[in-house]
Amino acid sequence: MDHNNHVQRSKRLKAIIRALDNGPRRVVELAELTGTSAITIRRDLTELAERGALERTHGGAKAASARGAEFPFVLRESELYATKVALAQAGRELVHGGQSVLIDNGTTTLAVARELAGAGVTTLALSLHAAAALASRPGNEVIVPGGTIEGDDLSFTGIGAMETIRAMRFDIAFIGACSADPAHGLTVATWPDAQIKRAALESSARTVLITTATKFSRTSAHRFGSYDDLDTIITTADAPVSAIYEARQAGVEVITVPLSAILDH
Repeated sequence: MDHNNHVQRSKRLKAIIRALDNGPRRVVELAELTGTSAITIRRDLTELAERGALERTHGGAKAASARGAEFPFVLRESELYATKVALAQAGRELVHGGQSVLIDNGTTTLAVARELAGAGVTTLALSLHAAAALASRPGNEVIVPGGTIEGDDLSFTGIGAMETIRAMRFDIAFIGACSADPAHGLTVATWPDAQIKRAALESSARTVLITTATKFSRTSAHRFGSYDDLDTIITTADAPVSAIYEARQAGVEVITVPLSAILDH
């Protein structure tokens, strides 16, 4: 599947999930909504049900009774794909061979992991996605923590992960966040993820928040830090001026990626 088809498919799956927020829908309704066939919709519903994003019903589907992330990992990964690649390339410029690097879980930090494949660094990957990317070419020492993983994004969230982080020291850590609103600080959706990120901040000489501009206007439930805990923010040039100002007032280096760099991908 080429990238354009992948993006179109991701948009269709998101449209299905959003439609179910307003109540159960039948296959024929979803086919009409998305402009595709009933066969394709049934295949989509089966995949989304397996990922826990919805529940199948006779002849259709309904919203999942309890859903963690807003969308499954595979859909979040395709969202703003070119932006994440451009941000990751800016992050790659901060890393030198021989350094120790922590790669947080998440789709933007996964893009960083792909850029660091074969870079000659020692890495702790907080998701199996990132570990596979870092080990895709020879040159890196790739470490993963012990303990449990989350089924969707394959992230490490247990006490074993925190113990591994605290037993190491990192030259640089690439951290993600669900939201980075200046007034509320750095937040994520779950308490275990907040604890993991807090441990990463405490164990790193240089902490880098790498994020799309959309995260500066959101808030989530669990706070793991503030701008004072960061050394660098990498984001795009369309990030809110107020967020960039607050970060620089806190002594944070802000690296903004030009929008023209995104269009090149």
